Amino acid sequence: MNLLRTIQNQFRAALVGLVPDVEPYVAMIKPTQDAKHGDYQANCAMSLAKALGKKPRDIAQDIVKRLDLSDLLEPPEIAGPGFINLRLKSTWLAKQVQAIANDDRLGVALQPAKRYVIDYSSPNVAKPLHVGHLRSTIIGDALTRLLRFLGHTVITDNHLGDWGTQFGILLYGYKNLLDNEAYKKDPVRELARVYIEVRKLIGSDDEDNAANSVADACRAETAKLHHGDPENNRLWREFMPHCLAEIHEVYEKLGILTFDHEHGESFYNPLLPGVVESLLQTKTAEPGEGGAIIVRFSDDNVALVRKRDGAFTYTTSDLATIQYRLNEFAPNAVLYVVDFRQSQHFANLFAAARRWGIAAVELTHISFGSVLNRDGRPISTRKGDGSELIDLINKAVEIGLQKYQESYAERKAQGHDVPDLTEAVQRDIAETVGIGAIKYADLCQNRTSDYKFDYDKMLATEGNTATYMQYAYARNRSILRKENIDPMTLRNNPPSVAIDTPPERALAIQLLRLEESLLAAVAEYQPSAVTAYLWDLAKTYSGFFQNCPVLRAESGALKQSRLLLCDLTARVLQKCLNLLGIKTVDRM
Repeated sequence: MNLLRTIQNQFRAALVGLVPDVEPYVAMIKPTQDAKHGDYQANCAMSLAKALGKKPRDIAQDIVKRLDLSDLLEPPEIAGPGFINLRLKSTWLAKQVQAIANDDRLGVALQPAKRYVIDYSSPNVAKPLHVGHLRSTIIGDALTRLLRFLGHTVITDNHLGDWGTQFGILLYGYKNLLDNEAYKKDPVRELARVYIEVRKLIGSDDEDNAANSVADACRAETAKLHHGDPENNRLWREFMPHCLAEIHEVYEKLGILTFDHEHGESFYNPLLPGVVESLLQTKTAEPGEGGAIIVRFSDDNVALVRKRDGAFTYTTSDLATIQYRLNEFAPNAVLYVVDFRQSQHFANLFAAARRWGIAAVELTHISFGSVLNRDGRPISTRKGDGSELIDLINKAVEIGLQKYQESYAERKAQGHDVPDLTEAVQRDIAETVGIGAIKYADLCQNRTSDYKFDYDKMLATEGNTATYMQYAYARNRSILRKENIDPMTLRNNPPSVAIDTPPERALAIQLLRLEESLLAAVAEYQPSAVTAYLWDLAKTYSGFFQNCPVLRAESGALKQSRLLLCDLTARVLQKCLNLLGIKTVDRM
């Protein structure tokens, strides 16, 4: 069920014949900001006035006369200069709510299927995941879940950095700074330590400084690896399983879906000479200075695809990756969930791909902002001054456990009906709350914005947080438990729904806007559209619960109706959180 689309379809028919292209005017129908003006508002009469040479109110009246209200809409109201205020009939709303109660998909229709490849997380495997990987990983995971739920085929590909300069740094550190005992005990931690130490020796952002002897040595180790040096290749094969095991442990902790593919840069290395040759043959690339091969976009904007010394670049590897994905998966779209600092790289990459002849596929950079510390500075591990992602997760769980235990003890002391939960169960709840808090705090931001990583705000029990949503779900479940009601009885044979009060009406409309919100999220690749919907739903449900007695309803029929609204709210809360990769618990 898509309320907005349903109303737009009615208007589309009414507008046919007034103007050649009705779509821009159909798009002007939006939800109202204030319920006293109705549920939706059409603002197209003002825009049509100039095209038709008539007064907006006259045009609005003409549209209303053409509109087939059927059993969907109350008679529209024309307000101000020509706004058309629309109110859905309560009887129609009640039937739709009753219908979606018996639907496992909660009224969300499958969309015409497309094939997506989503490239996200994409860590450098020479070091543990850090907070810089957080946004790509959870945004990509959320988009994957959303697109799959809507009926699309999604192929997830973790493009691992397993062949670049970072391995030269690791090889140099292993050969010169390794603590052998520490490496035997915990290879990942020791490799991470030597990586950071080498970076400190090189200096921040200084690996390309030709005067830096350590940087030169690291580049030499990388070159030896790429040219097949037996020792460096042996070490590379030794390092890889340790590095991948550590990364997968963090993914599992975060509840990230298993990737369909995890191809590293090394996978594409054999393809690179052929890619450069093809770029030259198609005149996508041209010779540059000193034997380099470049793609020229303008006089001051070129991309290297082969360096003077014959080495290839990230652009070459990424073009090979596009070619492989198109040949292997035949997608309609390839999405790259990578931070904003790579915007120029992707602009050049996509332009080069188009020039190369890749035209029939969407290539989109899903850009996002930085994670900041409380001082407003980006958290970084380049000098070893940032936190590893697993440490941030564990700290969130510990803080969540402390807050939960304090709240649990306080509610129990006040005589509230709280369940007797073992410490193990409480820790499981804390893990669900802590990890959910980290994810939701990120996903509720406009992805292009920076945000501050703040545990207190993330774990707050009030406001637009995962904790608030999880509590709302658990409180809702407790209502049915108190009455010993099996929720399946409300779903298999839904009772009639009464929409007699403003809070009931508001909740019914919000529940029916689920599909609308999910489509908005994927249209702009913005998971924050889902969190905004969740926040509106939670607030609307709170108003319903405060003003509409459920267990003490005036009649049995009204009680059943309101229980159905409660159960449906819980299901939508749980579904949306799940689509964001966030778990719920029935008791908190």
